[in-house]
Amino acid sequence: MLARRIPPRYIQIVSPARALAFEVLLATGRGGYASDLLAARATRLDSRDAGLASEIVFGVLRYQAQLDYLIAHYSGKPVARLDEPVLVALRMGIYQLRYLDRIPPHAAISESVELIKRARKRSAAGFANAVLRKVDRDPVAWPDRATELSHPQWLLERWDRQYGPETAAAIARTNLRVPETYVEATTGRIQDIGSQSIVPLLRLAPGLTFLDLCAAPGNKTAQALASGVRAIACDIHGRRLAALKTLGIDLVVLDGTRPLPFNRRFDRILIDAPCSGTGTLVRNPEIKWRLRPDDLADLHARQVALLEQGRRALAPDGLLVYSTCSLEREENEDVVWALPSHAVIETAQRVPGNDPGDGFFAAVIVGGAGTPACRAGTPADAGERGSPPLTADSFPPPEPSE
Repeated sequence: MLARRIPPRYIQIVSPARALAFEVLLATGRGGYASDLLAARATRLDSRDAGLASEIVFGVLRYQAQLDYLIAHYSGKPVARLDEPVLVALRMGIYQLRYLDRIPPHAAISESVELIKRARKRSAAGFANAVLRKVDRDPVAWPDRATELSHPQWLLERWDRQYGPETAAAIARTNLRVPETYVEATTGRIQDIGSQSIVPLLRLAPGLTFLDLCAAPGNKTAQALASGVRAIACDIHGRRLAALKTLGIDLVVLDGTRPLPFNRRFDRILIDAPCSGTGTLVRNPEIKWRLRPDDLADLHARQVALLEQGRRALAPDGLLVYSTCSLEREENEDVVWALPSHAVIETAQRVPGNDPGDGFFAAVIVGGAGTPACRAGTPADAGERGSPPLTADSFPPPEPSE
């Protein structure tokens, strides 16, 4: 017997934008980063669908606390009892219904329900449909400050102590907005204005030897190369470092917290240290939901070790810039204040809500005759991405300045 053909009106279609947003949000919940996931997977969409997918993903992540409160409010159930696909689909639906204009309500509701069915949670489809049909745009009396600002309470309390309640609230509100797009003039790359402010602190000049110790994804490396320096770029992650091959410089996969493999010192060193990223929550909102207070102590220890190894590789008359995209004292002042007072000649900080762009901290550190040279040798995986093992001959002597 021939299967009965289902009339088209009964086939529920999910738009490519919503399907991708659902996929990315689930992957982000498993530890991925939304911006990376979207960049990798949105290539199959046209620009309009890619834009809507991005809007939904980042909107859901920025307003997650508010959305979860509304889910509990409309459903009468705590969100902790919901399966992850159901929770994500409800967040998406409510975000479109309450926070976006020009989205047909029937599309937001029906496609959210269909996403739940496709995730093999068909038993929850009726529940989700009933919840979403209750959603309106009436003003909401949020139960607390953390929900209203959609940030973890512990993080707001930290910022209250460090910056004061008014600035803390300004930081949080800024993190709920769509960020500005900036382009670095010398490289043509999209690079936040706060990030662009770090490399000029190195006072680069043609012919100087330059070590970028935590180089990936390479925006600051490219910015530094425009000044004519002779550079080596390093990173602990070979896959991320491989993206810098187009820069045409030596690349070395290494752990910068361990003795470095170079038998000469560098005129300029940049340590753009791995950090919590709390200065970039407007661009990476998932960080605020996965970061824990205990993480800061682990990051601090790693940052101190990076700075120690970097100083060992610095020429006596050289400059080192230590920077983070964090707002947390443990990762910034508490790292560099352990140095001799004469070593730190300048610090700079940008705070979202007070300054344009992302939050950043930077310290300019001078070399000294008492700083020990770093150990010679080559790490086992140096050059595994196509660069040869490095020796002193990797850099010719500096050219005399005119």
